[in-house]
Amino acid sequence: MRILISNDDGIYADGIGELRKALETVAEEVYVVAPDRERSACGHGITVTHPIRAKIHKFKSGKAKGWVVDGTPADCVKLGLEAILDNPPDLVVSGINLGPNLGTDVMYSGTVSAAVEAVINHVPAIAVSLAAWENLDYRAAASFMKDFVPKIIDNPLDEGVLLNINVPPNYDGRGVRLTRLARRRYIKCFDKRVDPRGRIYFWMAGEPHNLDEHDQETDAAAINGGYISITPMHLDLTDYSYRKKMAGWLPTK
Repeated sequence: MRILISNDDGIYADGIGELRKALETVAEEVYVVAPDRERSACGHGITVTHPIRAKIHKFKSGKAKGWVVDGTPADCVKLGLEAILDNPPDLVVSGINLGPNLGTDVMYSGTVSAAVEAVINHVPAIAVSLAAWENLDYRAAASFMKDFVPKIIDNPLDEGVLLNINVPPNYDGRGVRLTRLARRRYIKCFDKRVDPRGRIYFWMAGEPHNLDEHDQETDAAAINGGYISITPMHLDLTDYSYRKKMAGWLPTK
């Protein structure tokens, strides 16, 4: 088994370190291609206006081979697949992210975008996040991935599908729920401030608000209940039902 690991918190983050050590125990070859610094919430940005630089990174322990990249998570996976690795991996795993990636968060997430980039390049992928902001302990999430990844190798994902996994804080082994993305938006997003020179600036923050908080099938509900959430995602964003509806009133050729 060959695994490529990336993330958006940077190659020095604790989460990717725990993930690397866990997957080294189940994979014959592990490669890490990750950003040189935090790139959270960068979405699926790629670098096209200046060169991307990568250098070999040697870990203090373990067998993984590493490269640190001055680009985005999507850059890292794209570079790994197309320029660094001699042969494609069996799986790309992105994480373990600091903080949840639930609902519409996935549209902004660099962690999820790294997995998306893998699927674009026809490599199955998983994004995994620890749904916590404090008292961080990645060991339960890493242990889960160590057991889960071989199952994905034995039960390959369909073409174009990736998995978005969130692990609750202080996970107690309650179990897994297969979920859908919650309808999630942020309220009170901007804190308006004034700098010492009297100029107005804004600091983005916000509080998550789940529009379907009573729906137990969502990823947010699973995390709130203490369960690991696994949401299969597909790259095809086409709304096929609405396309048929439009065909009823829009003449096409």
